[in-house]
Amino acid sequence: MQDLLIKNGQIINRGSFFSGDIYIRNGKIEKIGPQINVGGAVKEINAEGKWVIPGIIDDQVHFREPGLTHKAELYTESRAAVVGGVTSFMEMPNTKPPALSQELLQQKYDRAAQVSLANYSFFMGASNDNLEEVLKTNEKNVCGIKVFMGSSTGNMLVDDEKTLEGLFSQVPMLIATHCEDEATIRANLESFKAKYGEDVPMHMHPIIRSVEGCYKSSSMAVKLAKAYNTRLHILHITTAEELDLFTNEIPLKDKRITSEVCVHHLYFNSDDYARHGSGIKCNPAVKGPEHQSALLKALLDNRLDIIATDHAPHTWEEKQQSYFKAPSGVPLVQHTLNVMMEFVQQGKISIERVAEKMCHAPAECFQVNKRGYLDEGFWADILIVDPEKKWVVQKENILYKCGWSPFEGHEFTGYVDTTIVSGHLAWHEGILNTEKMGERLEFH
Repeated sequence: MQDLLIKNGQIINRGSFFSGDIYIRNGKIEKIGPQINVGGAVKEINAEGKWVIPGIIDDQVHFREPGLTHKAELYTESRAAVVGGVTSFMEMPNTKPPALSQELLQQKYDRAAQVSLANYSFFMGASNDNLEEVLKTNEKNVCGIKVFMGSSTGNMLVDDEKTLEGLFSQVPMLIATHCEDEATIRANLESFKAKYGEDVPMHMHPIIRSVEGCYKSSSMAVKLAKAYNTRLHILHITTAEELDLFTNEIPLKDKRITSEVCVHHLYFNSDDYARHGSGIKCNPAVKGPEHQSALLKALLDNRLDIIATDHAPHTWEEKQQSYFKAPSGVPLVQHTLNVMMEFVQQGKISIERVAEKMCHAPAECFQVNKRGYLDEGFWADILIVDPEKKWVVQKENILYKCGWSPFEGHEFTGYVDTTIVSGHLAWHEGILNTEKMGERLEFH
């Protein structure tokens, strides 16, 4: 692996913004300083006028392999991730077959070692009948246990109270939950089907997958976690009502219950169904403007801990179907940093806070070993971003296998010039280097 020297960058790390150089040796950050000079075979990268930030850790993606590879693959989606500045991902178990056994989980890790350009981890999946398998999971090299407390793909809906109590009382590692109450959603679906038949308008999605359904499930998860002192992480919060379940009165490292917000729930609201229709249909649903503004406020005051994507690609043909047939999910991992940079440019959040919520906080929340910060001795997961470069999202520069994005035609300001993954120069000046794969994440 070639040693690298980043020169003259505007380094963003741990809430600070300062000029300096970074020397990378054997995949790790060896030195950070105002001016570093080294001899020997080292590749210099001039970062003058550019931001240097830690690689993004996305704690929720669906890369669809195995079994759903007509939508996405580990290679294609990790490629899109790297080009967008995501150097590490944690992938969900609702593939085909779902990762409900240690053998099936290991097969995903084996495949990622062959093809993933980004660092990787995979959640072990829980069902109503696999607690014994779940308890075999190694917390040192698996990011967590995923529990779908709402509709999901395959045999993964966990709605049995005794099973939930067993998971929350016995699992020693982080449990990540998708929280929507299944009974509430089913009742709403039946009501709307009776009224509209098969032609339910897409803008009814946040009413069907309602605020009440989200809160009922999230509050139940929090109640269980408090009863058993479980390490709980609730994914993709979408409602103002749920925000009262979380605290900002203690540091993230001391929290037993943490939360995540996704970029599309910050960027879109229910008014956008008129333009995007099923293109922003996702679970939980994009909701009203009042929820959108409440989410940003809670992110800034630390009730919401992490920004992620819930990257969930489907083919364009699948998404063009009627309400009941169009699958839920949005491809986002390539454009997540750009969305947040747009908020920076609008004065809604600082780039230092973006780095905190997308890089530092996921590392703290999941206790990722030596990643998430630009610190000496840490793995060199690094982005170099041109904050002034304008570019338009077009089909030819969308790298998802599904080939579409809700941002198509939109001009962003800010561009990832360089992505370094575990010391490997994976993306630089428009060239993707696929000679080295990412590393398996480890946890302490």
